[in-house]
Amino acid sequence: MRALALIASAFVLAAAPALAADDIMAGFYGNTVISTGGALESHTHYRADHTFDVTATAMGQNFNDKGTWTIDDKGQLCRIYEAPPPGMPNPLCIPAASHKVGESWTVTVNGSTRLMTLKPGIQ
Repeated sequence: MRALALIASAFVLAAAPALAADDIMAGFYGNTVISTGGALESHTHYRADHTFDVTATAMGQNFNDKGTWTIDDKGQLCRIYEAPPPGMPNPLCIPAASHKVGESWTVTVNGSTRLMTLKPGIQ
């Protein structure tokens, strides 16, 4: 019986990396997405429980919010804000792709292109 339990545990542990590999957002957890462009800089933190928080600075004003995120049926990352920023759709959906710490990419939101960088840790 003990051998059976050990074998079952081994299968569960072996499956864990495969599950993480299937999670397009896995590289984001515990790290910070810094978005820059125009007069706005934001820092977003995604969590595996499908929550996020964001702090932003624009034209000398600070903005803090939080909410939930999901990957929709089109493969987009959709954020639902508790108090959406003025002029932004809620939910806000952008193309989703996995990224590693140190990578940068661009995203276009409401006609504005923003540079996104995944930085290590919570910043």
